[in-house]
Amino acid sequence: MAANLTWTWEQHKKFANAVAIYGFDETPGMWRYLIWVTGKTEEEVKLHYEKLMRGIRNIEAGLLRLPENEDVIDGLNNNGNNRQDYD
Repeated sequence: MAANLTWTWEQHKKFANAVAIYGFDETPGMWRYLIWVTGKTEEEVKLHYEKLMRGIRNIEAGLLRLPENEDVIDGLNNNGNNRQDYD
């Protein structure tokens, strides 16, 4: 089955909260937990996790600028949408 690369805001929030709670150690239990809380497949969760890790590495390397308070208005990013991209 092909991965569904579309994540709702709610699914992403559940994913992010679960990663924050469980940690970044990539143990088998972590994958089961992420699958359970998001309702996504293992492939989808692992792809989303890799995107998140790429984003974190880019932020840490200074390649991405984190938004300032004035960049975020009514929950929208400075592009006028609320989509999360990590690439």
